[in-house]
Amino acid sequence: MSFEGSTLINWPAYSQARSELGAGFVRILGYFREDGVKSVAAIEAAMRSLNAAAMVIPAHTLKGEARQFGAEPLADLAEAIEVIARDCVEKQDTPEEALEHIVQLRPLFVETLTLLEREANPIVARKPAAGGFGRRAIPTGFGED
Repeated sequence: MSFEGSTLINWPAYSQARSELGAGFVRILGYFREDGVKSVAAIEAAMRSLNAAAMVIPAHTLKGEARQFGAEPLADLAEAIEVIARDCVEKQDTPEEALEHIVQLRPLFVETLTLLEREANPIVARKPAAGGFGRRAIPTGFGED
């Protein structure tokens, strides 16, 4: 599954979270990374063992944390897994129906986290204004010799 960066994150929601969390934003984003890695692994392990009950809490956690940062597609996918898992628990059924969603989960989490962390990084990669360190800038127009 591949999304364009503009559709992976609801940037106004991200900005609001950043503003509300203030100085703690980067730390809390780090918790999202840690919790997300654990949640994705737990969901995958639960799928391998066909244990729907073991999917519910990590999917619920991932859903809530993703929404906090404006990561709507990730939150929606985690919610779909949670709903399927809860239905399977109620019906005492195995969660094969969640497999197609779970296969998409890790790549979407990684792609989303990359965007969130890139946006949160205070050091933005910039192209050198001239030809680079130790290089003479090449004139690009009139009067730039």
